[in-house]
Amino acid sequence: MREEFRILSTTAILGYGFPVESFEEGMKRNPHLIAVDAGSTDPGPYYLGAGVSFTDRGAVKRDLEFMIKAGVERKIPVCIGTAGGSGGEPHLAWNREIIEEIAKENNLNFKLAIIHAELSKETVINAFNAGKIKASEAAPLNLELLNETTRIVAQMGVEPFIKAYEGGADVILAGRAYDPAVFSGIAVANGYNMGLATHLGKILECAAICATPGSGSDCMFGYVGEDYFRIEPLSNARKCTTVSVAAHTLYEKSDPSILPGPGGHLDLTEAHFEQESDSIVRVSGSKYVKSKKYTLKLEGARKVGYRTVSIAGTRDPVMMEQMDNIIKGVKARVADNFKDRDTAYDLSFIIYGRDGVMGALEPLRNSPKSHEFGIVIEAIADTQELANTICATARSTMLHYGYEGRRATAGNLAFPYSPSDFKAGEVYAFSVYHLMEVDDPAEFFPIDYIEL
Repeated sequence: MREEFRILSTTAILGYGFPVESFEEGMKRNPHLIAVDAGSTDPGPYYLGAGVSFTDRGAVKRDLEFMIKAGVERKIPVCIGTAGGSGGEPHLAWNREIIEEIAKENNLNFKLAIIHAELSKETVINAFNAGKIKASEAAPLNLELLNETTRIVAQMGVEPFIKAYEGGADVILAGRAYDPAVFSGIAVANGYNMGLATHLGKILECAAICATPGSGSDCMFGYVGEDYFRIEPLSNARKCTTVSVAAHTLYEKSDPSILPGPGGHLDLTEAHFEQESDSIVRVSGSKYVKSKKYTLKLEGARKVGYRTVSIAGTRDPVMMEQMDNIIKGVKARVADNFKDRDTAYDLSFIIYGRDGVMGALEPLRNSPKSHEFGIVIEAIADTQELANTICATARSTMLHYGYEGRRATAGNLAFPYSPSDFKAGEVYAFSVYHLMEVDDPAEFFPIDYIEL
C-alpha cells in the first residue's frame, strides 16, 4: 500500500494568520503540499466589483513568506486559491506582486504558475445567447444585467491545478477557485481518490475551524489514503472529534449529503467518521459523482451607486416603542423634500437591539425588550453627493422628529462619532451568480508560467 498524501493547510483565509508553532509542526510531518484558500464571496460583492482585496496586504505577505520559503527550500508545491479574495485579474496582479517581493527579498528562485479566472463580458454574453447559462426566478439574468456587470469570474475545479502542477510549477497562484480544489487537485494528480480528496479539501479550506475549539487562524493537517482520509490539528490546544468534523462537513451546505462543485458533486450519504486517536478523525465512504454536463459557477458584480452611512443610538423607551412609525415618517419627509427633483435613491434603517442582525426573519423582534437601539441610517444613490444629501436629511429629520409622548426637545439620537456621516463610496451588487456549461474544464483558465 502506497504512502498517504499529506497536505498542510495554513489558515482559513490567506492573511488571517497562523501560529508559527503550528506551521512548524505541520512541516515536521513532511507535507507533499502546502495550500491555502485566499478568498470567499462572504464579504459581499464589493471586493469583486472594485477589484480590491478584503484581506490586509501586510498580513497576506506575512503568511505567504512562511509558506513559500518552506515550500521552495524543501521542494514542496505551494498552492493559493482565489487570489486577492475574489480571484479576478486585479486580485491576481495584487497577489503576484507580493509573491515577487517575497522571492526578491529572500533570494528565492522558483517557477510560478498564474491561473486566470476572469472572463470577458463577450465570452459570457456569447454563452448566454447560446443557452449555456442557467438562470432561475431567484437569480434572473439578461443582457442588460450582463452589460452592467463590472467583473465576472468563473470558479475553477481541479483540472487547472493539475495542469499547472504537471507543467512544473513550484508555486501556483490561482484566480477564483472551488475551495476544495486548492487542496484536492494535486492529490488527484497523484492518483488519489477524487471523493476523498474533495471531502478533505472541503474541511481543510477552513483550516482548524473543524477542531474543538475551532479557529480559522490556525493550521490543520490532512492525510489521504487509499480508501480514507485523516484530519489532525497541529496545536495541542485543539482536538478533532467525530462530532466536530462531521458538523463542519455540513458547513455552508443546503443539503447535508450532497455538495455540488465544478463537474459533479460530492456524495456523503455513506461517509463514516471514526475517532482514530484523541485528536485525529478518520473518514471513509466519501464519493465524487460526475455530472453529465460540466458546469462552472460564475460570479459577477455591478455597480449600483454610492453609499453614505450614519450611526446613531437611542435609549428612549417611548421612541423605541414607536420606531417603525418614526422610520415611516422620516422616509416620508425625505421623499417630500426631494419630490420636485429627479432623484433616485434608496434609504434604509437597520435597528440593532431589535432585528438588526436577522431583519424580517428575527423571531424575537418584540421580546425580550431591549433598553437601547443602535440605528444605522444608509442612503444609496447614483452619486456620492446625492447619497450624502439623502443621509444627512434623514439623520437630521430623525434627530428632531416629534413623536407622541416625546418630552425632551434637545434631540432624539446619540452619535458615537463626529462627523456623524460616513461616505462609504461605491456600492456593488451580485449580478451574475449562475452556472455555465463548458466542454473543456480548463478552457477558460489560461496559465502563465514565470521564472522568478
